[in-house]
Amino acid sequence: MQPVTKLPKVGTTIFAVMSQLAARHGAVNLGQGFPDFPVPDRLIQALDRAMRDGHNQYAMMTGVPALRQAIADKTADCHGWRPDVDAEITVTSGASEAIFDAIHAVVRAGEEVIVLDPCYDCYEPAIDLAGARAVHVALDPVTFAPDWDKVRAAITPKTRMLMINSPHNPSGAMFSAADMQAVIDLLRDTGIFLLSDEVYEHIVFDGARHESALLYPELRDRAFVISSFGKTYHCTGWKVGYCIAPPALSVEFRKVHQYNTFCTFTPAQFAFAEMIATDPDHYRQLGAFYQAKRDRFRAQLEGTKLKPLPVPGGYFQLVDYSAVSDLDDLEFSRWLTIEHGVTGIPLSPFYAQPSAEQRLLRLCFAKGDTTLNQAIERLSKL
Repeated sequence: MQPVTKLPKVGTTIFAVMSQLAARHGAVNLGQGFPDFPVPDRLIQALDRAMRDGHNQYAMMTGVPALRQAIADKTADCHGWRPDVDAEITVTSGASEAIFDAIHAVVRAGEEVIVLDPCYDCYEPAIDLAGARAVHVALDPVTFAPDWDKVRAAITPKTRMLMINSPHNPSGAMFSAADMQAVIDLLRDTGIFLLSDEVYEHIVFDGARHESALLYPELRDRAFVISSFGKTYHCTGWKVGYCIAPPALSVEFRKVHQYNTFCTFTPAQFAFAEMIATDPDHYRQLGAFYQAKRDRFRAQLEGTKLKPLPVPGGYFQLVDYSAVSDLDDLEFSRWLTIEHGVTGIPLSPFYAQPSAEQRLLRLCFAKGDTTLNQAIERLSKL
C-alpha cells in the first residue's frame, strides 16, 4: 500500500544531508549546531550518580519536581519572575517536542500560524500536521530584523499563533525591547497565542539583555516559552527541554505531551537539577564563553574571502560568500564540502521563498579550537 503523505514538502532535513556529505568527504563539519567539546564534568558525574541511585524509571509526566524547582529558580535569577513549579513548568524531550506540543495544544485545523523567515525547519511540519497553515513573513534579508507592519498585515481572523525566536537561528539576530513592545501592541486585544523559542537564551553577547517573553506580563499571559538544556550544557544529544506557560495553557500543552512522549529521560532530569543548583555560574557565564569563540572565529575569517555578518547571540556565524562564488547556497554548500573540505548550512531551506540574491552560509562556531583552526586553514585557500 502506498500512503498519501501528510507532509508533502518534507524530505530529509538539510542538517542530515550536509552531515552525511561531510562524513563521506572527510570535511570539517560546521553545519549541524552541536558542540564537539566535552559536557561539563560536574554534569556527567551527576548523571552517573542519578543512574546509580536508581533514578531509572518513568519520571512524572510534568518533569521531576527537583528539576522544575531548579527551572523556577533559574528563571527568577535571569528574569526576576518565578513561574509556578507545579502549574507552569513542563519538562519535554527536547525543545522540538515542546514546539510540537505547543502548536498542537491550541492550533486547530484551518487556522493560521505566523512564522518569521528564515525560521527553523521543525516549525512548519508541526503546523501542517495540525491541519493549519504557516504564514511566512520575511525578516530583513540583511539585518534579519522584523517589519512589524508586515506582520500586522499578515494577521487574519484565522490567525491563532505567532512564533518568534531570539536569539535567532540561523542569523544570531536578537529582538530588542522595542521589538517586544511591538509584539505586545500587535497581540493586545486578540486571541492570538505566542510561541517564543528561546533555546539560545544564555548565549547573548556584548552586554545585551536577552529579551525573553517572560519579562513582559502581557506576553507571558499568552505565551509558550520554550528552552533547551542541550544548548546550555553542550549536550544536544540528551534531548531535554522545557516549556513555561500560564496554567491554562500548560493544561492543554500537557494533554499533548502526555500522549507524545509522556516523560523525559529521568537520570538527566536529576542531573540538570543538581547542575543548576550547584553551578549557576555555568549559565551566567555562557555568553562570555561563546563570545570569546565568536570573536576568535570572526578574526580568523577576516583572513579569508568570506565576509562575516554581525552575530549578537547564538552560536552561528553567517558569512557572505559572494566574493568566492555566484553559485546558489545549496550548490555552494556542496561544492565547499566536496572541493574544500568544510561543511556549512545553506540558508534557503530556512525560507518558504528563498531570496535569489542572497549568498549566505551558516557556520557553527560551537566547536573546539582545533576544529575551527582546521576549518579556517581550508577556508583561507578559497
